Formats: sequence, structure tokens, C-alpha cells
Amino acid sequence: MCDKSFSHSSHLRTHERRIHSIVRPHSCSYCGKQFATVTEVKRHVRVHTGAKPFSCRHCSAEFVWHQKLKAHLIKSHNEGTWFTCHVCQKKFTHKCYVKRHIQRHEGVKPYVCDECPKRFCTAYELKMHQPVHFDYRQFSCFLCNAQFIRKCQVIRHLKKCCAD
Repeated sequence: MCDKSFSHSSHLRTHERRIHSIVRPHSCSYCGKQFATVTEVKRHVRVHTGAKPFSCRHCSAEFVWHQKLKAHLIKSHNEGTWFTCHVCQKKFTHKCYVKRHIQRHEGVKPYVCDECPKRFCTAYELKMHQPVHFDYRQFSCFLCNAQFIRKCQVIRHLKKCCAD
């Protein structure tokens, strides 16, 4: 019989190591990006290799991520369950997505910037915000050498720069 408290504490330790630890001992052999676990590296490598290990049993569609297969099955083959927002009736393929969406309706913003008072709904949004506090502009226009913090900014700039 499985000890539920052991299982929970084991999952908690794994979560803490993956998400909160700054130790990233495993790196991608293609790009050098570092990860906390071997499993994360294996998943990431698919970005470079193009491997699509998840296949639809109804058609020839293949996917890099299991979540994308699940969404495909719901959307294309009506297999699975939609999760619906009780506020606006928007439909989602995963329970965690509707939960995060409902937090937006409720104004829940648990992620706070260390540099300013801004708050965010997701850790990803906070991560995308943080570069504004540092003068690190890693993206540049190949036409005029203007530099940008985010990739989307240089893409937007290129559309204007090429139009001129």
C-alpha cells in the first residue's frame, strides 16, 4: 500500500528542486540551457530534434507534448472533457488553464516583482517583466542595429524598419 504522506512529501521535494532551486546541474547538449532534472532536459531536447513522441490514435497527427495531444483529441475528435469558466463560459482543454483564467477574473496576482510594486497572475508574466529593470538588450535589428529587451519588440521593429 502506498503511503500518501510519503508520496506527497516526495512530490513536494521534487517540485521545490525543479521550480525553486537555483541549482541546475543538467544541461542541453544542443544549446547549453540548464535544467534541474534529467526529465526536463529530455523534454527540452525535443525542441532541437523535432521528436514528436505523442501520436493521435484517430489520425496522423503527432505532437511534441502530451498536453498538445490531449487538446487535439478534445478539439478535433471530441474525446475528453472541456473545462468551462463559470464567469464568461470560455472553454479550456486543461483544468489548470481554467483555474488560472478564473484567477484573472478575481484579480489574483500572487507574483510580485522584487524591483517594483507590479504584481502578476503567473510566474511567466513576472519573468517576462523582470528584464525591464536591467539594461540587458539581447535582441538587435540586423538592419539598423537598434537593440531590444524582448524578441517580440525586435520583430515589431523589423516590420516598421523593412516598410521604410
